[in-house]
Amino acid sequence: MGRAKQVPDLSATRIGAVNRPRAVASVQNLLSRATSAGQLGLRERKKARLRQEIIDTSIRLFRKHGYENTRVEDIVQVLEISQPTFFRYFPSKDAVLHEVGRRGFSCIKEHLETELSADATIPARLRRMYDTLAREVESDRPLWRAVVLSGAMDPVRSPEIRKPEEVAVNVLKDVLAEGQKRGEVSKDFPAAHLAEFMEGLYTTVVRRWAVDLSGPHSLSERVASAVEFFLQGARA
Repeated sequence: MGRAKQVPDLSATRIGAVNRPRAVASVQNLLSRATSAGQLGLRERKKARLRQEIIDTSIRLFRKHGYENTRVEDIVQVLEISQPTFFRYFPSKDAVLHEVGRRGFSCIKEHLETELSADATIPARLRRMYDTLAREVESDRPLWRAVVLSGAMDPVRSPEIRKPEEVAVNVLKDVLAEGQKRGEVSKDFPAAHLAEFMEGLYTTVVRRWAVDLSGPHSLSERVASAVEFFLQGARA
């Protein structure tokens, strides 16, 4: 009688022994990836926090000493960081104010969107909105003078501002287009052109006011005059 054929040991213990290294490796890889993701998230939060601290400190110094009299050396000294660290976030002190410029256009966009849903005539909405904007800018003249001097709201000198400006102008176009439908704004010109005219008029007034240290300092009055000039020309 021949010997019984031996069957390979396929017990659960042996299967576990064979597969355990692979399973352990998989768990270790998952833990490693999770740890790396957590560290990356922490690093990104630290970078975002330092970036904001650079912006806040720079703005504080611009207000206190003036844009022209504030150097990158002054900013890094207050923050206790090196200049190379500063330049990893911003290529120049001008670039810090580009963030302020972007926020300025975002503010205009938010006000316009609010006025889109308002229950009033389009001229009344524009008067109210631009008066609000002018008073907000007027309350922080040193900062906006720095913004103007740095070119941070000039889409020609600061190309990264073009997109936020276009977004704001497009919302203004929608407001004026509604006025055309309601017979409150002239249809002789496309709403897009009228929006460009009004945006250009407003930003020009702000720029001139910010650097005009010898003339009248009431931005709200200057803006009110500019809005009335525009509305008279755009009247249906």
